[in-house]
Amino acid sequence: MSVAEPLTKPGGGPRGLPGDSVDASATGRRRRLADRVARWVVTIGGLGIIASILGILLFILAEVWPLTRPAEIEVTAAVPMGQFPAEVVVGNEHRSHVATLGSDGVVRIVDIGKGEVVEERALGAPPDDSGEQVGPVALTHFDQPSSTTVLAAASDSGWVVLAPLRFPVRFEDDTRIVEPRLGEPVWIPISPQPRPIRTFTGRLTEDGGASVAVQFEDGELLFVSREVETNMFSGETTEKLARETLAVSQELTLLEIDTSQRNLYAGTVSGEILWWALRGGELSEPIVVAGSPAEVTALEGLLGNKSVIVGQADGSLGVWSQIRDEDGEWTLVRIREFAPHDGAISLVRSSPRDKSFVVLDSGSEMALYNSTSERTMWRGPAPLPMPRALYYSQKADGVFMVGGGELAALHLDNPHPEISWKTLFGKVWYEGASEPAYVWQSTGATDEFESKMSLVPLLIGTLKGTVYSLMLAIPLGVFGAMYASQFMHPRLLRYIKPVVEVMAALPSVVLGFLAGLWLAPRLEAYFPALILILLALPVLMIVAGMSWTSLPRTWRERLPVGAELLLFCIVLALGCWLCILLSRPVEIAVFGGSFQTWLMETFTLPYDQRNAVVIGLAMGFAVIPIIFAISEDAFSNVPKNLIAGSLALGANRWETVTRVVLPSASPGIFSAIMVGFGRAVGETMIVLMATGNTPIMDWNPFNGFRTLSANIAVEIPEAPQFGTLYRVLFLAALLLFVLTFLVNTVAELVRIRLRKKYQEM
Repeated sequence: MSVAEPLTKPGGGPRGLPGDSVDASATGRRRRLADRVARWVVTIGGLGIIASILGILLFILAEVWPLTRPAEIEVTAAVPMGQFPAEVVVGNEHRSHVATLGSDGVVRIVDIGKGEVVEERALGAPPDDSGEQVGPVALTHFDQPSSTTVLAAASDSGWVVLAPLRFPVRFEDDTRIVEPRLGEPVWIPISPQPRPIRTFTGRLTEDGGASVAVQFEDGELLFVSREVETNMFSGETTEKLARETLAVSQELTLLEIDTSQRNLYAGTVSGEILWWALRGGELSEPIVVAGSPAEVTALEGLLGNKSVIVGQADGSLGVWSQIRDEDGEWTLVRIREFAPHDGAISLVRSSPRDKSFVVLDSGSEMALYNSTSERTMWRGPAPLPMPRALYYSQKADGVFMVGGGELAALHLDNPHPEISWKTLFGKVWYEGASEPAYVWQSTGATDEFESKMSLVPLLIGTLKGTVYSLMLAIPLGVFGAMYASQFMHPRLLRYIKPVVEVMAALPSVVLGFLAGLWLAPRLEAYFPALILILLALPVLMIVAGMSWTSLPRTWRERLPVGAELLLFCIVLALGCWLCILLSRPVEIAVFGGSFQTWLMETFTLPYDQRNAVVIGLAMGFAVIPIIFAISEDAFSNVPKNLIAGSLALGANRWETVTRVVLPSASPGIFSAIMVGFGRAVGETMIVLMATGNTPIMDWNPFNGFRTLSANIAVEIPEAPQFGTLYRVLFLAALLLFVLTFLVNTVAELVRIRLRKKYQEM
């Protein structure tokens, strides 16, 4: 008979089975390996999240940074003109050729790449009544109409000539070949006898029509309108000249006809600016405004034909725009004023693509400005001494100038001239507006549109939508969580909490669709019902609660758990139904039959169907589950001993919840509100579909708004890549990023402070 081995070790501990030490060692190694792998996975994952966020931030910054770039100007070519006179200059869009006109009446084509004059052509002489040329004409005055390739000149002998140039392009083996062509000069008689000219200006239209304004030395102002009609059947053209003279007491220094040929501007020796509206080729009564007392030495219309740039002998420089006054009459108002130059402003040329313009003064200083942003993009010495002629290229990427016997070609890199801190966050006095304002309007019907990119209306809209949604979400979310965690039976809470949290999973596009197409029109029709609901439902719920508690205790104990909720739901449904039934009678009795009309007549507040109230209801519905879930966790995590101690000391349930539980849970509640705030700030689809997307600065709850996120969604499909609008939208995204970061940071700091305050309770 064998003796059984003892089950304990000699030391008294249990004896391990064979292989136990090996298994324990292997298990320990596996656990340590798993812990190490988990630690590395969590660390790498956390670092990856941080790196991703930083990468997104750096990408957004890289897209926004070019908005702050100043303009760059460099000389790409200098062509000696020698003895050739040059009073005006124009160029082609590729900046490969320019044409000059001098007092000898010869147009010279210069190839910039070759650095030489490649063609010369005389303008010739004007024809007489029989069609024969009358002989050579000495050109004495010159003009270069802005945004055109037309050379204009006048003679004291009684003629004005307008010479159009074309720069057609053809390709041979992928090589671009420019073939400059001088069109047939248009000669317009201004006086039958030689008559000294003080100043003049002229413009051509594409169909051969023209407008010319001349002031003679005796003060008489002559306006000539040329119309050309072509017979569609015979192809025969007929010319019609209309003349109008006007005695002007002021001594004019410059005249300017805008590109639409509907406005004529003039500057005087005494610093006044005159404006005539051209109606059907006729001059209206002039509007005279006073600038600085210095002589007007430069005059140039801006793109859009609503404003004119005025430079004066004292170096002052401003932009005057057509504005309606308080009586509804049009006048000129100086809406921009730039830093003065040391010398008199001698030349101004405006961009054909935007509101930028280049300036030269008598001290050979050159500057580049933008009217909308009031930015000085570049300022420095001109590359040529005492320039006599200046031209802004058609693509706004270059400048040509003539002076000192040379022609200089300058490359201009000015990607985002209309953006400045003022245009983004300050009030701007836009053309045609009666006063400065915050405006977002990124696009218009024509290329002459003045972009308005103020982010302030979008920031206000973002805050407006957030505030109105949180006005609904915070009370319902926080107090609902307080009731659910502190007063509701645990058996019901197991069902209620998951249902509320599932609400957070509802797609925002569905909520926006329902809010915009279903809720908004019904709210417009039954808005008094909403007012009744806000007033009546709290009273009905209190009455229902008091009625429930007044029932005998034995009756309530016989009912199943949650029966009171059924009562509240019935009262809630009946109350809403009753308020809807009473909506129309109340609207007739209180609001005179129409709430919207009463609102406008009483408070001058318009009612838009898709407004902030709709957003408050829809977005509040989306934010409530987030606030509820986090707040309920905060209430539930309050130590039970605090609640038990409060009840043991004689406090009732309500006093315990409001004076013990609520302060202890306040850090979590504050975090819930801040998370809800971040959710509302970043919401896109609801505000996109349920508001009018009107970027207005108004806290009126009955009109719409536009948020930063919705603006990005609306505008980004139409924004050219790397364009100004494209980068401004990235700036809006950066603002959202920063706003969310600041809110979360403040929320965390406050939460930590509150937790320290109540952690020893």
